Formats: sequence, C-alpha cells, structure tokens
Amino acid sequence: MRSLLSLSLLFALPYVAAAAAPENFTVKVLSVDANEGCDVADFDGDGKLDVIAGRNWYRNGDWLPRPVRFFEDANGYVHSNGDFARDVNGDGKMDVIAGDFFQGKVNWYENPGAPANLQGYLWKEHNLIDTKLTTNEATVMVDLDGDGVDEWVTNQWNAKNPLLACRFTKNDKGEPQLTSFKIGDRNGHGIGVGDINNDGRVDILVGQGWYEGPEGGPWSSAWTFHEDWSDHLPCPMLVTDVNGDGKNDIIASKAHGFGLWAWIASGTDKEGKLTFEQKMIDDTFSQAHCLHLADLDGDGKDDLVTGKRVRAHNGNDPGGKEPPVLNYYTWDDKGNFTRHTINRGEVGIGLQIRTADIDGDGDIDIVVPGKDGTQILFNPLKG
Repeated sequence: MRSLLSLSLLFALPYVAAAAAPENFTVKVLSVDANEGCDVADFDGDGKLDVIAGRNWYRNGDWLPRPVRFFEDANGYVHSNGDFARDVNGDGKMDVIAGDFFQGKVNWYENPGAPANLQGYLWKEHNLIDTKLTTNEATVMVDLDGDGVDEWVTNQWNAKNPLLACRFTKNDKGEPQLTSFKIGDRNGHGIGVGDINNDGRVDILVGQGWYEGPEGGPWSSAWTFHEDWSDHLPCPMLVTDVNGDGKNDIIASKAHGFGLWAWIASGTDKEGKLTFEQKMIDDTFSQAHCLHLADLDGDGKDDLVTGKRVRAHNGNDPGGKEPPVLNYYTWDDKGNFTRHTINRGEVGIGLQIRTADIDGDGDIDIVVPGKDGTQILFNPLKG
C-alpha cells in the first residue's frame, strides 16, 4: 500500500502564527461521559436551539439532560458514533438519527413532542437499515443527488469494506427506511465530500483515495476510484478553495497522530493523478480527528475548527495522553494559517463539531462531544 509520500506532494515547513492571546470562549459543561456525537436543533419547538448528544438532549435555558435513548459502553467507546437531527417522519418535530461503531444498525429516535420530551420519557426507536458493516468509523449526511434530502454515508476503517451511500425511501408500510447503494469496494480511515476535480460533480474522499462522481448522476453507475493517496485521514476531510485560485483544495490531518495540513491543488501528473502542494498548518497537537468550517470571528469567511480528540484510541496514539485543546484557524489568500486557541486543558473533541448561534447574541458558538464530556463554548464576539 502506497504511503502519502508517494503523491508527488511538495512539503513545506509549518506556517502557524500564534494569536497574541487565547480567545475567551465560555465553557458550559453539559455532561461527562464517553459519547462522541452531537447535533444542534430546536427539539421542543420554542424557537431556541437545543443540543442532542448521545443518551440525552439538553434544553436551551436550563441545559438539563433529558433522556432520548440508552446504549452501552464497549472497550473504551460507546455504542454511538454520531447524531444527526432531522425530521424523519415529517411531523414537524426534530428527531435524531444515530449510528454505531460496531453494529450495522442505523436507528432513528422519534421526538414525542411536548410534554413528553420535557418530562423525561425515552424516544421511540425505529430501525432504518442494517448494513451488516461493523467497522464504522464516522458518518456524514450530505445531499449527493441535489434532491434536498441528505444521504447517510459511513466511512469504514476496514479498507476492504465497501463504501455505501444510503438513501431515504419508504418500506411497504410507508415508513421511512434507508436503501443502500454501493459507491465502490475501496474504503479506509477518513471521509470527505466535495468536487475535488472541479468538474461540477460531487466526489467522495476516503482514506485510500477518492471516488469520482458519475457523469449520469450518483445512482447511474459505480463510481470511478482514484488511488491518489493512502493515509489515516480525518472524518471529515474538508474540500474548499483555500487560496482563492478557483480550484478546490483539501484540508486534512493525521487522525491518530500529529499533523494538520492544507493540500493545495497543483494540477495532475503525467498519469492524470491529482497532485497537491502539502502545506503544514499545525503539528503541535495530535489526533485532529474531526475538522469543521464556521465563521467564528464574524468576518464573513469560514474558519477551520478542530482540536485533539480525547482518548481516540484510549490514549494509545502518539500524544494521546497530552492535554486536550480546541483551536480555530483563520487564513489569508495565500493559504497562510493563523492559530487561535479556543480552549486548552479543559475541552477536546470527539467525532463531531457543531456550530450555531445558540445563545442568540449574533455570533457563532461551538458544541463538542468527546470522552471528556459534552460542552458548549460560547463565543464572546457578540455579533
């Protein structure tokens, strides 16, 4: 298996200009458990954004935990690897879709509405699909076909397991279900979605390379696989134009080691493979397993949000026992990144980072779950 070094990447020394002082985000601890997924939505219909994180949802205002579902622990993890707030049955109430590291079942949990959801009743569980895949690293929900409905796409850390995209359909009783479509037979740790070859079609990135979206649409045929890299990459990788040259680049990391990079698109080689200039963003902490874009400083441009995943491999990764950290990075039109420390020593990350104006003051706040608990970090910018 080829290493990342075989990609014809050009390497540069890290360029990180440290901010003069940390940003003073206020930390609100919602729970202390090992759950690593979360989402933000209005679950009680009061017009305010609440938080779902694993077993519980947290109502905006009192922030008390109210139960949604039960799951068990497993070898330092829990049977949950992500939460997605969606109105699954179209009744106007936000439900939750959730998957699992070690089981193929994808379930949705039906919001019972008031007063039951305020009184501590569990939400009814419904199964959407059982993929039979048991090496589920992380999931993204993204609209691959442009119909306004997101698909469920789960990365497999076992590179020999297929990559499936699961579409919402109805069973013979008219109930919601997921129907799988095989994108291809190659996989590997890491996933991202975006138009990486700039042909106007959505592509899917995995640890061993990338799948080219078919010309006839995502469900028209098998996707063409390009083995243009191979590494232990984050979930998700980000596809965005870093330097404003009109070509999409990739922001990636060593998910279970040190290194956070921008891969600046530089064209193709003589064999037609995509080539990149790899620019180090930061190598001062390990396990930047999840990457996220949001405008935290209010300048109208996205910033990169990431941090150290807490006990990602139960502390056995390089740097795994070092203190947690959560950063964001701004960058200029030359792709030079500046680091800003949101929190050091208290808050790390898990598998999902969510951002929204949770307290309604006009700036963007952050929710992170992880093995040090679930926290809201309130932005001091004030719009």
